[in-house]
Amino acid sequence: MFNSLSDRLTATFKNLRGKGRLTEADVDATVREIRRALLDADVAVSVVREFTGRIRERALGAEVSAALNPSQQIVKIVNEELQEILGGETRRIRLAKTGPTIIMLAGLQGAGKTTLAGKLAKWLKAQGHSPVLVAADLQRPNAVTQLQIVGERAGVHVFAPHPGTTSDLDIPTGDPVAVARAGVDEARQKLHDVVIVDTAGRLGVDAEMMDQARRIRQAIIPNEVLFVIDSMIGQDAVNTAVAFDEGVNFTGVVLSKLDGDARGGAALSVASVTGKPVMFASTGEGLDDFELFHPDRMASRILDMGDVLTLIEQAEKNWDKDEAARMAKKFADQEDFTLDDFLAQMQQIRNMGSMKKMLMMMPGAQNIRQQLEQFDEREIDRVEAIVRSMTPHERLAPKIINGSRRARIARGSGVHVSEVNGLLERFAQAQKMMKKLAQGGGMPGMPGMPGLGGGGSRKGGKSAPKKKARSGNPAKAAQELRDAENKRANAVPTGAAFGQPGGDFDPSQLNLPKGFDKFLGGK
Repeated sequence: MFNSLSDRLTATFKNLRGKGRLTEADVDATVREIRRALLDADVAVSVVREFTGRIRERALGAEVSAALNPSQQIVKIVNEELQEILGGETRRIRLAKTGPTIIMLAGLQGAGKTTLAGKLAKWLKAQGHSPVLVAADLQRPNAVTQLQIVGERAGVHVFAPHPGTTSDLDIPTGDPVAVARAGVDEARQKLHDVVIVDTAGRLGVDAEMMDQARRIRQAIIPNEVLFVIDSMIGQDAVNTAVAFDEGVNFTGVVLSKLDGDARGGAALSVASVTGKPVMFASTGEGLDDFELFHPDRMASRILDMGDVLTLIEQAEKNWDKDEAARMAKKFADQEDFTLDDFLAQMQQIRNMGSMKKMLMMMPGAQNIRQQLEQFDEREIDRVEAIVRSMTPHERLAPKIINGSRRARIARGSGVHVSEVNGLLERFAQAQKMMKKLAQGGGMPGMPGMPGLGGGGSRKGGKSAPKKKARSGNPAKAAQELRDAENKRANAVPTGAAFGQPGGDFDPSQLNLPKGFDKFLGGK
């Protein structure tokens, strides 16, 4: 969503590198580029004017002039101001002290309210709540049926006493206000602690729609009124948001279609103009593509600093703790890393969701966006098919896989023999690396891992044996050792400012499965 804006801002900050002092002309040029980037991203003019004004004021003050690295201080200021216009801090749902928490959804038709109702219900269910969906959109054709299907997929109850309109030719019947009120009563009787009311939308803001939404609000007195807005509508987002705020006085914003390729100005405009926080974001078509909106993390994504906290949360939520404990024990016992272990790790990664989305959360991901977009998620399926085509004994002892076995595995997995050969070669390298980690040697150029005999020690505190020099000539042996140290020191690339990868980064050093090196910047 913010790719274009992120590229422009990163390029702007790159021009500030290496400057020990920033003049007023430097600040003005930077602010001017930021202004152009925001306007190109469809951010509201009033928001851009206020945003760049605050940045210029702070950049010309003592905050930057006294900084050891003025360019990084500018980035810090922009990051803080981005957080501010995105809402400042994370805003969560205010739960009712007694009775069910009532959440009303409002917005234009096509913004994705019905699908988002299912996503929100599933998210709340995962938080330990018992939500119920209320089908109060009786005007859009098959809106009730759609909500029932979404609710079934989310595993939550749907209250739909009226079928609603089933075709464009039908005249809408039924009272959505009565349905919403009955849905809340149903939730109280069946002890549901959250009620999500899906209301009707229109192709444009009109008096009839606002009057209906206002009457529903007065009838059910919701704890939260969430305004669902399409992140791709651009400048018109501000006018729509203001109209709904005046009509129903919503309490929070939900951004839908945040995974689109539009410029994303709505996300940076709505919270600032209305003063209402962005609470959730829909990031895909699946019911799990839904997340709590964190202004600080979104600002970091826009500035290409990554979103490691969200990545960690996804890992904690989806990672199998028993499997992690099993792998930790294998490391502690210095057992061999097998293809079964490799397959289990691949399945763990798959459970976390799209590989592309995960890698886009890493710092500096914008630099390899093109490679990420070209990466084929099915490559993981092909690797899994190859491993599953092996016998249990072959997975434990891959060295026994000769030419005929490789041909059989290739036929079973539907790939070429060369792909099987490539996987086995990379696995052999990964196995050696895992063995070195388990012995406490650490990655090349890195210290030993804590808890596994760090500092080069083996299990039990014994020192790892030193490698003998290959030559009997002392001078030549010393040169060989120096060459080996230089090779290890250069094996791991160093990072650079603003999330840009530094050094000559060769992803092939990571020994990843085929295709992974492409989206990590390989040739």
